[in-house]
Amino acid sequence: MIQFGTNPIAWANDDDQTIGADIPTARILDEAGRQIGFDGIENGHRWPEDPVELREMLGSYGLAFISGWYSTELLTRSVEDEIKAFQPHLAKLRENGCKVCVTCETSNAIHSMTDVPVNDKPSLSPEGMAEFGAKIEEFAAYMASQGIHLAYHHHMGTIVESPEEIDAFMTATGPATKLLFDAGHCVFGGGDPAAVLARHIDRVVHFHAKNVRPDVAKRVRDERLSFIQGVLAGAFTVPGDQEGAVDFAPLLKQLAEHGYDGWIVIEAEQDPDVRNPLLYQTLGLATLKRLAREVGLI
Repeated sequence: MIQFGTNPIAWANDDDQTIGADIPTARILDEAGRQIGFDGIENGHRWPEDPVELREMLGSYGLAFISGWYSTELLTRSVEDEIKAFQPHLAKLRENGCKVCVTCETSNAIHSMTDVPVNDKPSLSPEGMAEFGAKIEEFAAYMASQGIHLAYHHHMGTIVESPEEIDAFMTATGPATKLLFDAGHCVFGGGDPAAVLARHIDRVVHFHAKNVRPDVAKRVRDERLSFIQGVLAGAFTVPGDQEGAVDFAPLLKQLAEHGYDGWIVIEAEQDPDVRNPLLYQTLGLATLKRLAREVGLI
């Protein structure tokens, strides 16, 4: 069954916690759950670490805990050490009935660095990608033994950003490693989202409906801005925003044709002082539900 969710970074950013710092946590939850009507919400730095407290807090606003970002450091530590580090996050996922774990390698990522151009992201050699893929696959197999899919998030400022890197990563990993497909990061990374999704849809278990303002994304590249500077400039937006470049209809049609039954999450960080999260997230959810009905996804 398709469910629709959001991410708290629309209100309070995780990479730069000064963005939206003045917005009360209760407002985030009330707007997301009671006012807009999302089914669930992803992880954020405001949420309690205790798994039961987390479930009860979100549930009081009618929200399920969808999953949330987990940062691996497999380029610098063993799979065994990663599994040990993962245990607190695993406890939250299991207590809340999560089926996927949003995962991204961050040991050398630059997306949270305010003064490093996103163009200067790290990359791996073919040999390095093969070694990394083998470790991710082993970690994913452990997650699978716990009843959870590892949903790898290709992301700006990391070693898996461009369509070529997505392809190489998927080749370097095996069947246990699944993909979180993010339309906005795909476009920003230089890809055609419909084409990239088509190549890997058999392994997609989580979907981020992020939109991109192409003029701002170009400026970020041309002026060598950081990822955070791009966020504040308005690089990202929600489905339905006429300034956005992503056509979500063919993407949702692909999901429908392949029997996708996971979460569709609006993960679109903006400056809440400039673009009201309640208004933009409402627009995004209404747009996704309309398109999903049109293509037979719901």
